[in-house]
Amino acid sequence: MNFNKVILIGRLTRDPENRALPSGQSLTSFGMATDRFFTDKNGQKQQQVEFHNIVLFGKLADIAVQYLNKGSLVLIEGRLQTRTWQDSSGNKRTRTEIVAERLQLGPKSSGKITPEAPPQEGTEETKKEEIPIIEEDEIDIKDIPF
Repeated sequence: MNFNKVILIGRLTRDPENRALPSGQSLTSFGMATDRFFTDKNGQKQQQVEFHNIVLFGKLADIAVQYLNKGSLVLIEGRLQTRTWQDSSGNKRTRTEIVAERLQLGPKSSGKITPEAPPQEGTEETKKEEIPIIEEDEIDIKDIPF
């Protein structure tokens, strides 16, 4: 049995780029960064950043272009895919990408709230956006990939 599944939570490193395939299907790509924090052998806290290439097709591509931008927090679930091609100079190029199969948007950020300056009571910034919750009994077992 083979298994190719990737789940990432991170932030976009650039705005989504959208284009259409010859078939008319939407294709969107963007970069994403994920962080890992750890303590090294000297007891110093360290941060390691990984960069990922994300590709979305169809409806997911349209949603990404509409709602995501550089710095947005997003959860991506998909599969790894490596492709090779020759560039215009004849050099062989290789790129590993994550082809997204599911997308979950992170909280909407207005860019005005910082940890050092919390919002004042009674202002527009303190109102919370309502996020729909999918109840467990609403999920059809056929929709869960195994």
